[in-house]
Amino acid sequence: QLQPVESGGGLVQPGGSLRLSCTASEFNSDYFYIGWFRQAPGHVREGVACIKKSGRTIQYLDSVKGRFLISRDNANNLVYLQMNSLKPEDAAVYYCARSRFRPGSDCTLKDYEYEYWGQGTQVTVSS
Repeated sequence: QLQPVESGGGLVQPGGSLRLSCTASEFNSDYFYIGWFRQAPGHVREGVACIKKSGRTIQYLDSVKGRFLISRDNANNLVYLQMNSLKPEDAAVYYCARSRFRPGSDCTLKDYEYEYWGQGTQVTVSS
């Protein structure tokens, strides 16, 4: 299964938390990295966070630093996005994506570096 599968979206009040999960083939490979992206209506898609298998390389969108945490469970082929202190502006469809073949590269939030995309999961932040 090359296409990632996301889960964990939903409705949360401002200040609340959600954890998104993602799984797909080749997750446990040093040749690829995994990213989370989001797209809100009327906005361009933006990279939120990315991580390599080792976890040594991690990148975050500036607006989520200190609130979101990306992590991996390599034993179970999962990547998580823990989202805390959610704001209404975090509301979007969140996508998990697997990079192109990139051995030796740090992960990046540039969407053209990603080859396989999940269907997305909706995150709504509203009181």
